[in-house]
Amino acid sequence: MACLTAITLFLLVGVVPLALAGGHDYGAALSKSILFFEAQRSGYLPGSQRVKWRGNSGLFDGKVNGVDLVGGYYDAGDNVKFGLPMAFTVTIMSWSIIEYGSQMGASGELSHAMDAVKWGTDYLMKAHPQPLVLYGEVGDGNTDHYCWQRPEDMTTSRYAYRIDQNNPGSDLAGETAAAMAAASIVFHRSNPAYSKKLLTHAYQLFDFADKYRGKYDSSITVAQKYYRSVSGYADELLWAAAWMYKATNNEYYLDYLGKNGDALGGTGWAMTEFGWDVKYAGVQTLVAKFLMGGKAGSNAPVFGKYQEKAEFFMCSCLGKSSQNVQKTPGGLIYKQRWNNLQFVTSASFLLTVYSDYLTSSRKNLHCFSGSVAPSELLAFAKSQVDYILGDNPRATSYMVGYGNNYPKQVHHRGSSIVSVKVDPSFVSCRGGYATWFSRKASDPNLLTGAIVGGPDAYDNFADHRDNYEQTEPATYNNAPLLGILARLHGGHGGYNQLLPVEIPVAKPIAVQPQPNPVKETPFEAPIAIEQKTTSSWVANGKTYYRYSAIVTNKSGKTIKNINISVSKLYGPLWGLTKSPSGSYGFPTWVSSLEADKSMEFVYIHSSSPAEVSISSYTLA
Repeated sequence: MACLTAITLFLLVGVVPLALAGGHDYGAALSKSILFFEAQRSGYLPGSQRVKWRGNSGLFDGKVNGVDLVGGYYDAGDNVKFGLPMAFTVTIMSWSIIEYGSQMGASGELSHAMDAVKWGTDYLMKAHPQPLVLYGEVGDGNTDHYCWQRPEDMTTSRYAYRIDQNNPGSDLAGETAAAMAAASIVFHRSNPAYSKKLLTHAYQLFDFADKYRGKYDSSITVAQKYYRSVSGYADELLWAAAWMYKATNNEYYLDYLGKNGDALGGTGWAMTEFGWDVKYAGVQTLVAKFLMGGKAGSNAPVFGKYQEKAEFFMCSCLGKSSQNVQKTPGGLIYKQRWNNLQFVTSASFLLTVYSDYLTSSRKNLHCFSGSVAPSELLAFAKSQVDYILGDNPRATSYMVGYGNNYPKQVHHRGSSIVSVKVDPSFVSCRGGYATWFSRKASDPNLLTGAIVGGPDAYDNFADHRDNYEQTEPATYNNAPLLGILARLHGGHGGYNQLLPVEIPVAKPIAVQPQPNPVKETPFEAPIAIEQKTTSSWVANGKTYYRYSAIVTNKSGKTIKNINISVSKLYGPLWGLTKSPSGSYGFPTWVSSLEADKSMEFVYIHSSSPAEVSISSYTLA
């Protein structure tokens, strides 16, 4: 599905609408769930901004560190930008579009969903200013939580925290690589230049994560209280490799999954949860798809072990395994009291896509208690979504603004304080607690589409602003819902979910002029690559092409070492030295590349130009 060549368009045959099945308007819920991301935006808001009660915020983020970190998303009800959950959110939104972009397009929401992804990736690229530097947090939870302020009024620290080769964070770098790779698929057709830029970052980040191993919260210690990496980084390395393969079709990443499946836990861990910390069930689902799609090759035996663990997860959610997930009396998946719905939406997404994978491969799920039809997985995922939308013992919708009975006192700074557009009077750090947090009334601003933490183990829920475990929303609660709701609203098109797909081109949205435009420095890669055809000829009925690739150092410094990735190459190459890992380095007669200097290599094959990118490099 994810390869960038030989792309096959979906054949939409007899789409079955499920939009109002069970009494729910999944199309309206989809629209609202995407709208929530606009309320979470940091930075300069565009003219197309639809959540009008928000204003510009965080306009000096990164300044104290000498880097531009304006933009991105606030993760939940506070004003901190945490890199790990933000990147996971972008990965899952992208996955939703990759699987169900056609359904989103039919409902008119594809462009909004792609905008939501791009808002995240624009920031993540800023946060990765050098190959071995990644900023993983702006602000810190301790000082932020001491205050209750609108993001537009922030007076708290906006210091930025980073990882580098001396302070590694393979989990953070790996997840960000996954986000960049997944998003590159989303934009491959509509914005190929942007897609290529994302892939450049993804290559560098994967190499950074793999080469300099360590937990990010050992380097960014202020994150430990809020987003501790309990699972470590092994799952993110596999997760990133899976997305790199989907985005590039490069066998190196497929083999990485095969060779490291046992050592990094992909074939060993049988999970009952999936989320921003623990990615094993997600990578196991992806690898199972590679296997069912005939992509495994010599890795098939190992990939079969991945699939066994993926199916353990599915069966445990359905209650048909030897070890099942806990459920509330009302039938909701239950993992923990604090923000339980994050696990519900993410598990439901995996069940939804795996149901379609099984349908496409004409197979059933094999559980401890017997064989299960793919339709049962989708039906269970639908039951979880229906519970969230109001089919539960309390008849409460846990999506703000959907239905008649939904949370009115959300634990969210922006929505709980009068809009700066209505009353621009400054709200002080502690004054916000006294005036707004403790106010026993509905929020003045509707946080449309937000999925809150949700009910407890007995389906109980208290709609109070100070009940942060149940009333605080989060971006990663919503991200998986984009795909599920699009699937439930648009139905299954009768296409094969295991084949390569093409993201439809979204209909353009009219954008109003921005009153306060801000100039942004365009991203310019420190190393430029230019390819051109220099000759062609026909032999034995085939047309062969000779390509010249010019690599130019624009970094301003001398490059000492370089790793060049060349994929989709089907012939000989001259002018580079191939390494055991499959990447290419300087030829034997070149030891460095000075600033503003170029070098050339050539190759011949009977195809369009190979994909050439810089995996990593070292400056003198």
